[in-house]
Amino acid sequence: MKIGIIGLPNCGKTTLFNALTKSDAPVTDYADTMAEPHLGEVEVDDPRVTHLSGIYKPKKTIYAKIEMIDFVGMAKGSSKEQAISADVMRMIKNSDALAVVLRNFATDLEGEPTPQADLDAINEELLLSDLIIAEKRMEKIEMGFKKGQKTNELQTEHKALQKILDKLNAMEPIRELEFTEHEAKAIKGFQLLTQKPMLVIVNSNEQSFGKNNELLDSLNQTHKAIEFAGKFEMELSRLSDEEEIALFMEDIGITESARARLTQYAYELLGYISFFTVGDDEVRAWTISKGDAALTAAGTIHTDLMRGFIRAECFSYDDLIECGSEKGVKEKGKFRLEGKEYVVKDGDILNIRFNV
Repeated sequence: MKIGIIGLPNCGKTTLFNALTKSDAPVTDYADTMAEPHLGEVEVDDPRVTHLSGIYKPKKTIYAKIEMIDFVGMAKGSSKEQAISADVMRMIKNSDALAVVLRNFATDLEGEPTPQADLDAINEELLLSDLIIAEKRMEKIEMGFKKGQKTNELQTEHKALQKILDKLNAMEPIRELEFTEHEAKAIKGFQLLTQKPMLVIVNSNEQSFGKNNELLDSLNQTHKAIEFAGKFEMELSRLSDEEEIALFMEDIGITESARARLTQYAYELLGYISFFTVGDDEVRAWTISKGDAALTAAGTIHTDLMRGFIRAECFSYDDLIECGSEKGVKEKGKFRLEGKEYVVKDGDILNIRFNV
């Protein structure tokens, strides 16, 4: 899972990136549009993995991870002027979701915060980027039509692009648009930005954190929004004493770390779930999409398991905890053998039988 962190310059993106990934990327008051993005990983806090590790006592315990990419600030007009390098734009397009950071603190350089206006400016940049791509492709297809190049595939793509252009010209993102299977396949390669799931992060200072319910309610009407105290969270991430961390969090009214809240929101936003593999060697969490079948889960572990899939031995984490052991799960008839079409549930524990 890859989440691209974007926002206007000086909104605190890198501060939040450091807080989430425990990195030490330099925080500056200026934006270099050709600067390389910062890359880091966030370990998904999942108490179920911790508990399973306590039961099986494996050599390795591996939590799920989210890759975070902190992109350079998007100045207004950057899409039209192509101010962001092609390589960086490609990385933004390859993100599974976008986290838009909104400044909610005053600075000498930027003045008072205007989070809603900043969000409107970011949305406009994303819309314009998609519009440029869609218009260029539509123009090329229609030129082909005039030359007699009117295949079924091109007509399907033309129809999908028309839907996209109608939406974009109305200054609306396309993530809510519905496409046929063939239309979705035709436009998949464009990786349009307003089609990606988007999370809004309100970056407040310590003084205003927790006092922005009206702003959050307004933002949540159109986007999934969450509030962080970025600078405070970054300082918190550099502490090692758990008791000290808990006291500081209590002082400001934070019940969960930014990392824990971000990962939870990311899973909800993208429709992801976790299943587990367990044993003496390793306890591990794996990420798949809600609705994925056992065959897909097997392929997530290793392509050989998908290729030679026979059956999935399956029981749930909740049943294991209730029964106390795998033996108890079997005795109570909650241990199952499932086929490749079985829809994996969040918290399932799988062992794939296969033969290659």
